[in-house]
Amino acid sequence: MIRVTNSVHADFYRGRKVLVTGHTGFKGAWLVEWLLELGADVVGYALAPSTDPSLFAALRQADKIQHVVGDVRDASMFRQAVKEANPDVIFHLAAQPLVRQSYREPLETFAVNLMGTANLLDALRGWDRPCVVVVVTTDKCYENIETDAGYVETDRLGGRDPYSCSKAMAELAVDAFRQSYFSQTDHASPSPVRIATARAGNVIGGGDWAPDRIIPDCVRAVQADQPIRLRYPQSTRPWQHVLDPLDGYLSLARQLAEAKAGEVEDLATAFNFGPCRGSNRSVADVVGALQQQWPELQRVFDTPPEGWHEAGQLFLATDRAQQRLGWAGRWDFETTIRKTAEWYRGFADGREPGTLTREQITQYAAGTQESPSTST
Repeated sequence: MIRVTNSVHADFYRGRKVLVTGHTGFKGAWLVEWLLELGADVVGYALAPSTDPSLFAALRQADKIQHVVGDVRDASMFRQAVKEANPDVIFHLAAQPLVRQSYREPLETFAVNLMGTANLLDALRGWDRPCVVVVVTTDKCYENIETDAGYVETDRLGGRDPYSCSKAMAELAVDAFRQSYFSQTDHASPSPVRIATARAGNVIGGGDWAPDRIIPDCVRAVQADQPIRLRYPQSTRPWQHVLDPLDGYLSLARQLAEAKAGEVEDLATAFNFGPCRGSNRSVADVVGALQQQWPELQRVFDTPPEGWHEAGQLFLATDRAQQRLGWAGRWDFETTIRKTAEWYRGFADGREPGTLTREQITQYAAGTQESPSTST
């Protein structure tokens, strides 16, 4: 069992039935491993991993949880899976998560990200027992006007690319279902289902092998002994280690479940989970920091973009999460890069990926930055 200085996660999740959609993805696999360490009874619903290797396979999670292979676009199968899981908590991470793929496959992107979310919400209509749902969207759901100010949860939603737009639409769908079917203001009969959304993105960490992401691209460049090529080196994003937003999701679900009547509305809403402003860095900064940790990464070349629009800068304001949840990210930019490099280098050196992953969860939860073998 994981030992944490802040043990409230373990106290809440131990023995609870938790459904994680999209558990075969990068963030999903990290979340499942953390939930297992906390003692949760995990059910996963997702397509088979889309990459080889995959963190899900490397962690052998199919042997540790109830692993259901299914498509969120299949409303009937999805409904049955939710019913059979009978969860106390749902983390909805299933998505088509790539901007460039959304340009190539817009209908698939809208079907997965919008209708997949709607299918989950519809499956919960008429639910007669307490259930907390955290729907994970993205920092890109805002109408990005390239401002230096951080977006707050009440800012206008939108998106120029299919991915961003589909996630903004998912946010609107959640709000519509929440007001129509999961009201907390009907004091005579408040819904037992409590739903919030979580907006985070540009997470990095060990075990991501997705295409068109900067860290996996760097890892592949090292493996192929090739230079890394960047499409948008000056684009600025709110980079954070994957464990930071996952801690936010765990905190949000727990506090939403424990909220008393009259307090739910403050939590059944949208939350940004982003790093401190100092972690907003350019793509070129990320690669440069990674090169310091991984000298095998060769020099960088700029590659002409394909003509598809990508935002130049994006910042999030996290005041709501700090004030209502008491949440703030723990690992700064330098620590995030170091921990990411440590994971991939350990994996390349033949270390067991489950050990690498669980060590970093332990470090994060305990508020430390050193590996267990070297800390005092």
